[in-house]
Amino acid sequence: MQTTAGLCSLLFIATLAACASSYSKPDLPYPAFVQTDELQDVFLAALPGVRAKQFASDMRTQTMSDRIDIPRDWKGSTGGAPGKSLEIFVLAGSLRLSDFELGPGGYAYVPPGSLGFTLESDDGARILYFLDEIDASSVIRAPIILDSALLDWETAGDGLHRRVLRSDPGSGATTWLLRLAQGASMPLESSTAAREGYMISGQYRHSECLDGAPASWDYLPGGYFRRPAGVVNGGYEAVATTETTWFLREAERGELHVESACPPAAGE
Repeated sequence: MQTTAGLCSLLFIATLAACASSYSKPDLPYPAFVQTDELQDVFLAALPGVRAKQFASDMRTQTMSDRIDIPRDWKGSTGGAPGKSLEIFVLAGSLRLSDFELGPGGYAYVPPGSLGFTLESDDGARILYFLDEIDASSVIRAPIILDSALLDWETAGDGLHRRVLRSDPGSGATTWLLRLAQGASMPLESSTAAREGYMISGQYRHSECLDGAPASWDYLPGGYFRRPAGVVNGGYEAVATTETTWFLREAERGELHVESACPPAAGE
């Protein structure tokens, strides 16, 4: 025969289970809280032989954002999309861009109009790969190839530090790494430019404003978002559970605005 305490314990556990099952990842109208490993592999004609997880793409402009796994003894080229700019960030392994060896943290920006660079990997690599359509006259027409580990971390807030990989004085496009100390939080803010990000390491909870209220969920390594301009986010439950590092980019000049609360839902 079960005791009263035993029945109470069972009811308590059942209540917890019911609460857990009712709490699910927010359904947002844009990609957020995406875990890359859950995406299907796609074929990239410009990079035969690789495995790609596609975050975003536009068939009309032939632009895309991907995480790519390159096999051992692979050879390719950046020349598959003339007139586009290309950004590469090495997450693991090594990739050779012409004569430049890029290990983890290696970064390359190839502006539109550049001659194709050869891409090679002896031991394989995992990279972020961004192909963009931009006005060639608005950007600096010089490639950037660097090791991000050689850059200084700049203070960007309480417990926040960043390394700027690219900041174009013409278009305002910016690519950077953001490191959050354990317990650090992002303020409630919005940007006038669309932003996308990939979480390199750590564990982090973020909040996105949806229908006048914050919607929160956890990011793990491989987490991704692509947030439209003007969306209020951060604050509320946003916090780094452990030290966390993000790769972030904006394809045009963005102005940050600190917000006091989620804007009301449409029609309110």
